[in-house]
Amino acid sequence: NVKETDILALFRITPQPGVDPVEAAAAVAGESSTATWTVVWTDLLTACDIYRAKAYRVDPVPGTSDQFFAYIAYECDLFEEGSLANLTASIIGNVFGFKAVKALRLEDMRIPYAYLKTFQGPATGVVVERERLDKFGRPLLGATVKPKLGLSGKNYGRVVYEGLTGGLDFLKDDENINSQPFMRWKERFLYCMEGVNRAAAATGEVKGSYLNITAATMEEMYERAEYAHSIGSVIVMIDLVIGYTAIQSMAIWARKYEMILHLHRAGNSTYARQKNHGINFRVICKWMRMCGVDHIHAGTVVGKLEGDPLMVKGFYNSLLLTHLQINLAEGLFFDMDWAALRKCVPVASGGIHCGQM
Repeated sequence: NVKETDILALFRITPQPGVDPVEAAAAVAGESSTATWTVVWTDLLTACDIYRAKAYRVDPVPGTSDQFFAYIAYECDLFEEGSLANLTASIIGNVFGFKAVKALRLEDMRIPYAYLKTFQGPATGVVVERERLDKFGRPLLGATVKPKLGLSGKNYGRVVYEGLTGGLDFLKDDENINSQPFMRWKERFLYCMEGVNRAAAATGEVKGSYLNITAATMEEMYERAEYAHSIGSVIVMIDLVIGYTAIQSMAIWARKYEMILHLHRAGNSTYARQKNHGINFRVICKWMRMCGVDHIHAGTVVGKLEGDPLMVKGFYNSLLLTHLQINLAEGLFFDMDWAALRKCVPVASGGIHCGQM
């Protein structure tokens, strides 16, 4: 029996030839919860049946001959409260290298109300961000400084000023601009904020530039974030590659200092692009909304990056709705209440120009 407090996961399983799909689903459930490669007497020391994950449904994937959807339920007590690192250590920890499956993909998850309540969710959210910017009834318009690498600090700031006075709400650093020899981070922050302040004065609007604080250590990231805050920035940016614990830490910092936190999904395609193996991006969207980022790149139907219209709509809905309903066309396999966590702003990804609108 599936309980309301269970964490539910949907895996797309491609079993090895000769392996029964139900057995493969049970093996995935076991390996991601209490089981190991053999029977051990220490199982008798615990109420193992309670903690064992259960594969409660296995369906063939339409249009394929060797793939199956496996629905697995996990007891909520298997996971540390408010820790995405612990949740992912179980759900995607060892199972992806499992011999019984040729390929494995985490397609969707239902996080129960009780577990969601242990996460802070977005620090700012859509409504508060619009109130701070005093911009309503239209999309927010942003762009990325190009060339993304090689500009000096002064020229970088000049691009920020030109873009913002030209009508943009935001400019942003790209994912790989951190603190390189041609432009150190402090120099960039100062020139960017000069451009932001001059553009705000010239236009009478609230303007901003996403300052990328991604660095090698948390200490260095906090230093950059606090400096950005001290010189008047309203927003900072991090990359997905810094890891779940670092993202959660920065989200808590952003809420404390009332900063908007933008997440660039750098690296997501390494596990989201293959259709039969990895993690579907809608799961990343849910995890990041739990972590508490305010913005996340969520794909577009046009542009330079891949995207299917209905799937992208599913990503956006995962970030924006307060209650998700089953919608197989959009890839949403579960009903899920977001437990009053704030909404996360989906950001259209790169390569978009006026000719595509």
